[in-house]
Amino acid sequence: MNVTVIGTGYVGLVTGACLADAGNNVFCLDVDQEKVKTLNENRIPIFEPGLEPIVRRNREAGRLKFSTDIPASVAHGELQLIAVGTPPGEDGSADMQHVLEAASAIGRHMREYKVIATKSTVPVGTADRIRKTVEEYTKLPFAVVSNPEFLKEGAAVEDFMRPDRIIIGAEDERATGLLRRLYAPFQRNRERVIVMGVRSAELTKYAANSMLAARISFMNEVANLAEALGADIEEVRRGIGSDPRIGTDFLYAGAGFGGSCFPKDVKALQRTAADAGKPLRLLAAVEAVNEAQKRVLFQKISHRFGKLEGRTFALWGLAFKANTDDMREAPSLTLIDDLVRAGAKVQAYDPVAGKSYRKENVKVVDSALAALDGADALAIVTEWREFRSPDFAGIKARLKTPAIFDGRNLYDPAQLRELGIEYYPIGRKA
Repeated sequence: MNVTVIGTGYVGLVTGACLADAGNNVFCLDVDQEKVKTLNENRIPIFEPGLEPIVRRNREAGRLKFSTDIPASVAHGELQLIAVGTPPGEDGSADMQHVLEAASAIGRHMREYKVIATKSTVPVGTADRIRKTVEEYTKLPFAVVSNPEFLKEGAAVEDFMRPDRIIIGAEDERATGLLRRLYAPFQRNRERVIVMGVRSAELTKYAANSMLAARISFMNEVANLAEALGADIEEVRRGIGSDPRIGTDFLYAGAGFGGSCFPKDVKALQRTAADAGKPLRLLAAVEAVNEAQKRVLFQKISHRFGKLEGRTFALWGLAFKANTDDMREAPSLTLIDDLVRAGAKVQAYDPVAGKSYRKENVKVVDSALAALDGADALAIVTEWREFRSPDFAGIKARLKTPAIFDGRNLYDPAQLRELGIEYYPIGRKA
């Protein structure tokens, strides 16, 4: 199948590469000439495990093309997948500029029937806006459908290749059939396609991310309560997670959520609800809890050391989660800002993120051990695998004060007590 993917950001690049790997001829369009040049040189502008070899393999096989040629991109695919960014506006609503620009380009250049599908996370009603935009330029038949993505950063290739569900929001049988054929190779062992109305599909994406964000904020609230009551949030998590009605996913307490999806989508859904006269009070609390949780580690550090001016703190982890280089809305940035504002210096290490990160009084080093040298204490913000079983004797020897402030609850409090290391986790009896 000939498929056009508009946008080569996180979603567009993973989508295009994985569809090409299934045998489709994929044309990836981007208006950023430098990014297209980079991709055509087999260099990947994002860190995503397993993505680079797929891009390279399919480019060399001729199934994956990157270009800035808009007319050629529209001519190429009967299916036009819009995967451009929808960043939050000042009022929290999703910025639809790039989505509507893509729709305009399709309308101007299409010469035959097209199916226009939104992979971007877009507000309810976007399909109607796309339809009106395209109709300004053509009277040719076309269909607009919603096909939201459910990719986790750090596991996006696996999620695309083995999806747990494929949402198709469409009222057009021809468009639905086209998308069913597109996704047939990804659901050979069982049916994963769920067909629904376009508006329902648009809302499903926001509702899914907001539900997961709510679980995280709920557990962070309970963790803070557990700490005050002398309970252990890890024991609580195991207790409630064993209930099949609740399950274990997204029940880990920590330093708050970040990234490109949860913060933005929670805000956007609140805006949509407010505009509809149905405010989502629960989501307002989810957002408030998360913002407060990002400051819990700083509060623990301040309580332990008092005045922070002139001190240096090691920081392990800059990305908002492991297996990505994405620092958007990362809890590490809040902690860094608070420490620097209090007069402290930071020595930060992350395996892939932060190579271009620059901030006064922050030194980014090239190893976890290097971050410890001369530091007063260690704060852990990202759960990278290499942080899970470190050399505790080495940590203790390098730090001025043998203290670890753990925003991801990676270690056993009893073990660290035996080693003579002060341990400050989230919601646990240290």
